[in-house]
Amino acid sequence: MKWNLAALASATALALTIAGTAAAEDFHGFDPASFDGAMLSAEQLQAMVKDATAVTPPRNGSKYVIGFANLQRDMTFGVVVEKGIQANADAAGVELTIADNRLDGPTALANAQSFVQRNVDYVIEFQTDVNFGPTVMNVFNQDNVKVAAIDIPMEGATFFGANNPKSGFMGGSYLGQAAIAKFGADKVKQGYYVIGELPQSGAIPAMRTEGQQAGFLSAVPDFPKEQMLRIDTKNTLQESFTQMTNLLGRIPDGVPIMINAINDQSAIGMLRAVKQAGRDADVIAVGNGADETQALAEEPELVAATGYFPERYGNYLIPIALAALAGKELPPAVLVNHVMITKANVCEYYKDYKCGEKPNFDYAFPQAEFEAHLASLKGQESLKGYETLIPSK
Repeated sequence: MKWNLAALASATALALTIAGTAAAEDFHGFDPASFDGAMLSAEQLQAMVKDATAVTPPRNGSKYVIGFANLQRDMTFGVVVEKGIQANADAAGVELTIADNRLDGPTALANAQSFVQRNVDYVIEFQTDVNFGPTVMNVFNQDNVKVAAIDIPMEGATFFGANNPKSGFMGGSYLGQAAIAKFGADKVKQGYYVIGELPQSGAIPAMRTEGQQAGFLSAVPDFPKEQMLRIDTKNTLQESFTQMTNLLGRIPDGVPIMINAINDQSAIGMLRAVKQAGRDADVIAVGNGADETQALAEEPELVAATGYFPERYGNYLIPIALAALAGKELPPAVLVNHVMITKANVCEYYKDYKCGEKPNFDYAFPQAEFEAHLASLKGQESLKGYETLIPSK
């Protein structure tokens, strides 16, 4: 998958929203408040390493070793994120040590202990089990290793990842509007709305699926609550397929089945379960991540996905690591600016794919309803301590 640089320059290009503190200073072309997401040159990255080395010498006395614990190395999103981090590490001239957390808390803990034993200088952590976050961070804290956490926050780590409330609300509102355009408003209310969630990852990713529900209800405000169903996807296509297959017996034949999920893989697993049951005409889905680009381009029932641009994560994460090692001030949280990617505009972001037909409706983001949703998040007990991860608007 290759990025279209013209699209990057557009108003919908990947950008960052800084939550919480004053803007960080520019560091060889990297300012988290204004960085455009394009990979820095090798010269810029190597200049970062030189400055960082003067402040925090490599522990092995030779070159920096950065540990990257991937969410799961054979999952598309993880593969793409890892490739970008590796490219930046190579350009910077630092060593990247990679581990696979396998979507499992105990494995993430074992990997953290292994990183410390290997005397790494910095860690990029991508792990899914919120209950293991404090234990994993304790390992790094005891060794004075700084950390960046992708998508699942860990106290004391720089957070990088999804704007969960916004991306969820975008996907849910798009699904609701697309479903009305496909089935008609009256028939939509006879259907079932199914969310594929991920309880093990805690309150922050839950803002994504709660945002999906709130966004869907912004389009269909009187949708029956008893026709809103949830499954635990375990973050995988296979589990989502199994759980959705089990759920289909509760959904009458011939009614719309509308799908949102925590990520693209889960949405696709749910979608394929419905299609295997021969109910293609009943289903419509919106993905989350846009990393399963081929499915988005080719499967008619997958009408859109909220773009996360994981191929660009490394362009931020290696500079974040080097800035931290250089003693530069960083914000506690950097949130991705998301874009709705459809068959009509996929070629603007991923040039290996052709753009298809425009949707038969004009999507409008419901800003007033979104701001009301954000207001409802503030003060929630489950989000206490995570206020920097709730956008202001």
